Amino acid sequence: MLRTHIDRLASPGDFFSPESEESMKVLVAVKRVVDYNVKVRVKADNSGVDLANVKMSMNPFCEIAVEEAVRLKEKGVATEIVVVTIGPTTAQEQLRTALALGADRAVLVESAEELTSLAVAKLLKAVVDKEQPQLVILGKQAIDSDNNQTGQMLAALSGYPQGTFASKVEVSGDKVAVTREIDGGLQTVSLTLPAIVTTDLRLNEPRYASLPNIMKAKKKPLEVLTPDALGVSTASTNKTLKVEAPAARSAGIKVKSVAELVEKLKNEAKVI
Repeated sequence: MLRTHIDRLASPGDFFSPESEESMKVLVAVKRVVDYNVKVRVKADNSGVDLANVKMSMNPFCEIAVEEAVRLKEKGVATEIVVVTIGPTTAQEQLRTALALGADRAVLVESAEELTSLAVAKLLKAVVDKEQPQLVILGKQAIDSDNNQTGQMLAALSGYPQGTFASKVEVSGDKVAVTREIDGGLQTVSLTLPAIVTTDLRLNEPRYASLPNIMKAKKKPLEVLTPDALGVSTASTNKTLKVEAPAARSAGIKVKSVAELVEKLKNEAKVI
């Protein structure tokens, strides 16, 4: 397996200890998406996905981001976790979930519009400027659009170094070592804080919120902002022309022998 190392890697002696007097704020961006167990339906006019009476949840990659921030706090590395989302009023539900998982406070940038990745990145940049976190963690992509753009755009707008597709994160002094999953192996990069990290599936296994923590989350602070208050225009030059469901697949069949399988692959599927 290919392993690449860039810059100086963290050494065991560099790590924060729980007794460290340094403070470290972590900002975690999350997204409200259709629950992954729901069968998505397209609107009759093909203008988008039908969200009426559909269960919504936190994007699974964002759950990993929240979990990593909580683990950093449990290690004594992070001292405060702020979770932010951009969406309608109902997105407070996902923020409360993140608070129940261990975040300290939440920020909702309220917008009922369907925003592009760039607009989201601009809004997050404004929140980063306001909060001044040492580390920003996002899921590598959302399961609704699979764009995999926001983290990279935020890094470009903020001028922060980035470590994407993270499968391991280790904070050391003013550095964060990020092991990235790349084609053919792993790459480890060392970033100077403040920095941006996007999470991959193998980074951790998110926990479930306990009932006591769910109750406590209701009392944690949640600030509501607007794009106008942040001085950000969300106007888009992009327009969705049409949304279609994937073409229906024909039913599969069972074959009785390898010979029959080869015959069908050759004469019917014409792939060999």
